[in-house]
Order: sequence, then structure tokens, then C-alpha cells
Amino acid sequence: MNMFLYILKHKLFKNIFIYTLFNVIRSAIPFFLLPILTRYLTPNDYGIVATFHILFSIIFIFVGLNIHGAITVNYFKLSLPQLKIYIGNVVYILLISFILTGSIIYIFKTSFSHLIKFPDNWLPIVVIIAFFQFFFTILLTLWRAEQKSLPYGIFQFLQTILNVGLSIIFVVALKWGWQGRLTGIGISCIVFGLLGFFLIYRKKYIFFSFNKEYFKDALFFGVPLIPHALGGWVKRGIDRIFLNSLVSVAATGIYTVGYQVGMIIGLLTTAFNNAWSPFLFEKLKENDYSTKKKIVKFTYLYFVCIIALALALSFIAPFFLKFFVGKSFHSAYKYVLWIALGYAAHGMYLMVVNYIFYVKKTYILAWLTLFTSLTHIILNYFLIKAKGPIGAAQATTFTFFVSFVLTWILSSKVYKMPWNLRRMKAE
Repeated sequence: MNMFLYILKHKLFKNIFIYTLFNVIRSAIPFFLLPILTRYLTPNDYGIVATFHILFSIIFIFVGLNIHGAITVNYFKLSLPQLKIYIGNVVYILLISFILTGSIIYIFKTSFSHLIKFPDNWLPIVVIIAFFQFFFTILLTLWRAEQKSLPYGIFQFLQTILNVGLSIIFVVALKWGWQGRLTGIGISCIVFGLLGFFLIYRKKYIFFSFNKEYFKDALFFGVPLIPHALGGWVKRGIDRIFLNSLVSVAATGIYTVGYQVGMIIGLLTTAFNNAWSPFLFEKLKENDYSTKKKIVKFTYLYFVCIIALALALSFIAPFFLKFFVGKSFHSAYKYVLWIALGYAAHGMYLMVVNYIFYVKKTYILAWLTLFTSLTHIILNYFLIKAKGPIGAAQATTFTFFVSFVLTWILSSKVYKMPWNLRRMKAE
């Protein structure tokens, strides 16, 4: 009981509530856009939109190089003048990676388009969108580190409003089809990317002065995470790529609707982790055994709750989708159980991987990521060939659980926590 009172009284609880509230609202808006999109877009159109999101995710990895995570860690280790210079060097890296990634995409856009079944003229645009979105991400990273959950939530919410509003205009009023949806996404990312940079500059959180040490530190933090991030992309995106190639773009569209419903669990766990990770880093710095025991007990409670939520969501999904989406997408319910359980496992993964981030031993995730990514690719190929789209959902569940278990083992070795409840009771 004391543990729960401790959590409830702490500012962590307030931040978790605000993060979760805004994340649910922000995610609910495009989610409630499904009845419109699934009636104005064909499954093939929706498949193209789904492919765009997958492409954006992988291009963002190579444009941003995961270096926003270095800002979170160094926020607690550098003085404000040092942090300003550090962020300035992060922007230098961003500009270089943007030019390199954009050049490669432009040169090979025809080949990429043929491979992934996506319009080639949109590929360079995706790179531009990813570039501006990174400034949006830097601002959110700073607000997370400051534990300013309210502006964090409002800023994301406003971007979503613009995104959805423009999409409705372009898809429903102007009848631009999938192009209208992508245009709405692109404009909202660029506008809020520019606004994000303006606010970072206005808050005086950036100073452009090349510093070799900071430049290298940001790269050494982010670049080793590229395989890890690619592994995450494989787990969330390779299924759509395989479905495009092995089944059809239309099948990808239906599958994606079910995926979006199951991913509600992922949205909740991500919102929780946004508040949890800064709190965890702050508490780990104290190096107090009593606090560590409370953290472990809370973590186990979290595991139970998130699995229960996944099962509850999968139970109501068939009834919900019958009236919520267009008739062409009703069969999407059969993917929800597997996707929800997969994202429950990912939520548990987030709880244990933070210890690896805290000690900056991100390089040890590379082999784990390689193993689980290859496993996911192999499972997707053979299960989709054998079972169709449901095989992709099952591959997602299995891979996420394997990733969670192996990461937990690794994190327990690099940072000691009292995970053994029996030993804890004996003490």
C-alpha cells in the first residue's frame, strides 16, 4: 500500500495522467477518422497510406539517426550553456544526414518504388517531411526532460488537429483519395516542424558552435541505435511490405485497420513510458535500494495490467468494427488479438530497456535487435505464405515477446535491480 501511495503522490502520477490523456485524445482523433477514411478510401488506397507510414518510419531513422535520445540523457548531465551547444551540434548532424538520405532516395526512387509498391514521386517528399518532423521531436524531447507534460501534450494535439482537418478537406471535400491523406500529413509535419524549431530557438535552447566532443557523443549514442531502431521498424513495418508483395496492397489496407485497433495498447504504453523514463532515470541516480524495490513491484503490476487490457480490447473488437468502419474493412477484427498482445509485450519491453539506455550501453542491443529482426522477417515470410495476413499478426506477437524477454535478461546484467520477489520478501 505504501508503494502505491508513493506513486500516487509523486509528480510522476500527474505526468502519466497528462501524457496518457493527451496521447489518447491525439490518437483517438485519427482513430475516429477511420469511419470516414474507410468509406471514402478503397482498401487499395488505404494500403498506400499504410505504406507511407511505414516508409516515413524508416526514413526518419536515417534522417534523425536517433540522436534526440542523446538530448534526453545529456539534459541531466550538462549545464544549460553546454546543452545549448550540444543541441546545435545535433542539428548539424541532422542537416548532413538529411542531405545524404535525400540524395540516395532520389537517385534510387524508381527501384524503391517498384520494390515496395509505392508511388516514386512521393519518395523524396517523405524525406522532407521526416526532416521537419525531427525539430518537432527535439522540442518534445526537451519538454519530456523538463517534465512539462502539459505543453508536450497540447503541441502534439494541435499537430494532430491540423493533420486530420486537412485530411478531411482533401479526402472528403476535394476527393483527392490517398493523395489527400498524405498531403494532410505532410503539411502538418512541416508546419509544426518549423514551429518546433522556432520555439527551441525562442527558449534559447540552441547555440550553433561546432564542438567535436559533442558531435561525436551524439553520433556515438545514436548511430549504434540504428540497428536497434531498424529492428523496431522491421517489427512494425515489414509485415506491410510483405503483404504488399505476397498478397496485395488492398489486403494491406484491411490488415492495417485491424493493426490500428490493436495498436491502441501500444499508444497507452508509449504515453506511460514518456512519463516513466525521466522519473526512472531520476530515481536510479539516487541509487537507493528501497526505491528500487518499489520500482520493481510497480513494474510487475504494470505487466499484469497491460496484458489484461490487451485481452479486453480483442474481446470487444469484432462488435466494435461492425459499425465503426466501412463494410470492406469488417474482417479486420481477426488481427486485433495478436496485435494487441504484441504491443502489450512491447510495453513490457519499454519498462526494461530503459536500464540499458541509462547506462549508455546501447551497443549491446545491436545483436539482440539483429536476431529478433531476422526472426520476424523469416516468420512473416513463411507465415504469410502459409496463412495469409493473419500470419503477419501472429509473427508480430511472437517477435515482440521474444524481444521483451531477451532485453529483460540483458538489462538485468548491465544494471542490477531486485527482480526476485521471493528474495525481496525475505529481506
